[in-house]
Amino acid sequence: MRTRTRIATAITTGVVATALLASPALARAQDGGIGPDPARNAQQTTQQVGTCDGTGVGAGPRAGQMGQGNGGQARGSGMGTGTPSDLTDVASGTLTDTQKSAVAALAEEEKLAHDLYVAFADQYGTRAFTRIANAETQHLTEVRIILDRYSIADPTADRAAGTFATATTQDLYNTLLADGSAGVDAAYTAARTVESTDISDLKSAVVGVTAPDALQVYANLLAGSQRHLVAFGG
Repeated sequence: MRTRTRIATAITTGVVATALLASPALARAQDGGIGPDPARNAQQTTQQVGTCDGTGVGAGPRAGQMGQGNGGQARGSGMGTGTPSDLTDVASGTLTDTQKSAVAALAEEEKLAHDLYVAFADQYGTRAFTRIANAETQHLTEVRIILDRYSIADPTADRAAGTFATATTQDLYNTLLADGSAGVDAAYTAARTVESTDISDLKSAVVGVTAPDALQVYANLLAGSQRHLVAFGG
């Protein structure tokens, strides 16, 4: 009886062990996460939210129409699908007047990127411009949430494509559109200029900001712009 019991126990244990090894859910559960890094708050926040930037990296479990959902990154179609980042449960804070001005300026930059990429997509039929223009729509939606929460006037409201509230942004758009109209390679060069400028301005804008919702949006935009730059050959 004891011998039979030991044999039965060994067989049962082997089956359980095999099941454990074969379970992909349990195998995935053993994967390590990415811990917090105070020096990289922007990147940490982006990892928590997940972003689809139109470059082929889609959202996590909640991939929907505009390219953003909760969860980690997963390989997607790159078509800019997903929903805007849900900031409902992210706390607001305070922004100085200078920080509010920076948010307004970023809204214009996101509109510039969108309008420019749409124009290039129409001219050259390049899918990269179409995909990333969709991502810029999402980015502007997120910035507008911050504008609304902090009662900041939206400089992009009711503006037609290719038109901007500030002369500096208008001149930059006109210049980049003219430069990019010389050929598709020139258009990619203009797009790299846009993304490089966005990255620089985002890094400057985030300095000193403590408002959690603004930090999350900045993190999303920075990660997206970095991937866009690579997608455009930067």
